[in-house]
Amino acid sequence: MTSPVVSTKSRDDLGALRRECGAWLKERREAAGLSQRDIAAKVGIEYYTFISQIEAGRGRVPPERYEAYAKGLNVDPREFTMTMLRYNEPIMYDLLFKDEQKAGSVQTSGPALSDLEKRLALLESKLMHD
Repeated sequence: MTSPVVSTKSRDDLGALRRECGAWLKERREAAGLSQRDIAAKVGIEYYTFISQIEAGRGRVPPERYEAYAKGLNVDPREFTMTMLRYNEPIMYDLLFKDEQKAGSVQTSGPALSDLEKRLALLESKLMHD
């Protein structure tokens, strides 16, 4: 019998990733012009305070809400799911997408992706208001 793989991510690393995820979600929500109450309603989460917990890194988006959350934020559901995996399940993400990361076809840099998304959201906002 083989021994189980031991996680190389410490609790502190995982906490930091969860906070980064919360910041990413908050950036997306604000770029979409939504309040925490707005996104809670779009996602079907009864208490908007749960959105606050998620954005603070103290909670996670339930996987059964990924598609609704993505649509609420105007993010591609596949991209949203991959981002949630990258932040919340980094070992699984690496196992699934390790080859794509090496080839450069999967975005692994949170800040670079966020900067691009911010610029796109600003451009969309300007186009819609012109």
